[in-house]
Amino acid sequence: MPPANTPPLTESSRSVLRVLASSGAITRPRLGAMLNLSKPTMTAVMNELGALGLVAPIGSQQGAMGRSATVYALGPEAGYVIGIDVGVAQVRAVAQWLDGTPLATAELKIVKQQRATIEEIAAIVDEAAKTAILAVGKRSKNLRSVAVAVPRIVSRNRLGFNRRKGPEAVLQRLRQSIDAPILLENNVNCAAFGELREGAAHGRDIFLFLQIGVRIGLGIVIGGKLFRGFNGAAGEAGRLPFPWSADSTPEREGLEHYLGSDALMERCVAGWPASAGEPPATARELFDRAQAGEQEALVWVNKHAADIGRMVAGCIGFFDPGLVVLGGGVGQNPLMLEEVRHVARDLTWATEITVSGLGVNGTVLGATRLAADYALAEILGETPDATLVLPPGSIPDEDAEQAAG
Repeated sequence: MPPANTPPLTESSRSVLRVLASSGAITRPRLGAMLNLSKPTMTAVMNELGALGLVAPIGSQQGAMGRSATVYALGPEAGYVIGIDVGVAQVRAVAQWLDGTPLATAELKIVKQQRATIEEIAAIVDEAAKTAILAVGKRSKNLRSVAVAVPRIVSRNRLGFNRRKGPEAVLQRLRQSIDAPILLENNVNCAAFGELREGAAHGRDIFLFLQIGVRIGLGIVIGGKLFRGFNGAAGEAGRLPFPWSADSTPEREGLEHYLGSDALMERCVAGWPASAGEPPATARELFDRAQAGEQEALVWVNKHAADIGRMVAGCIGFFDPGLVVLGGGVGQNPLMLEEVRHVARDLTWATEITVSGLGVNGTVLGATRLAADYALAEILGETPDATLVLPPGSIPDEDAEQAAG
């Protein structure tokens, strides 16, 4: 049953679906107690949702008084979603039920990496999605939505459809295989959303997610929702001019260049003393050697952590978030945490700083939860929260888009 054909639901039925989507399987008495619904109302709700295939009994549970209670979960017509993380070296796709229960995972390498064309990356994304769908198989034929996390600004205000550009090429290729809404979202925003839903920031109303790796980015959550800004560019921390001093001129995107892992390794190699042996070749090797207790490696890790701590202090001054979560290939390394905390505490007021609770899975899991929230909102007849959505149907005509512009 496609989402558009789901009839309007009663408020009680919508409340039950929200609980099942957020909490998973639960007994009927527990559901009624949580939502303060009477037994007759619960009977009507389960009949309504059961007839639509949105809820189904999956067993029973013995109660304290010896009575058994039926356990309910989302039904087969609630369907499933797919989240896709388009990384530098690989594409990962994760399929889940709307309540977050995993179904399948597909992971494909981007062999050429920096030399891969947009068309080649789009083909890998498409293949990852099809692999996940095949892995789900007969367990569900109802794909509700797909969310794709991409390493660029995604704006609903400035989309000019061009099939030769990155995100648009990916959308075009996916549309050939998938007849479901396709969401496009910035990868750091997806990682922040993942931390909000099931990571280190679970349940927090406001926090920042700072991703530090080859590039840097900031995911901003305010009021329990992603803050994307007018152009979808909120959190592009790497765009900050740097350095700021009396005798130097800031450069465009200078901060991203300085804090990125490539620039870190350039400084490390240039400043590595000959007495310490061969310098590390990669950021991963640097952190591995620091983890093993190599003194010179620890010096460079602490220098980088101090730089990150200064940036974190600036973010705290802007947003007063209460919590900053560090992620990314470099940022989530626990070796840096204490120095980041120390420097930030010296420069601003006390704020909780921690590392990602999801690690390398954060972006794809965040994309999956965004897709699930979108799908649930459509079932409930609510307005989904999404930056850019390509609805089921044909790709917009490029010539018509250009003419309209």
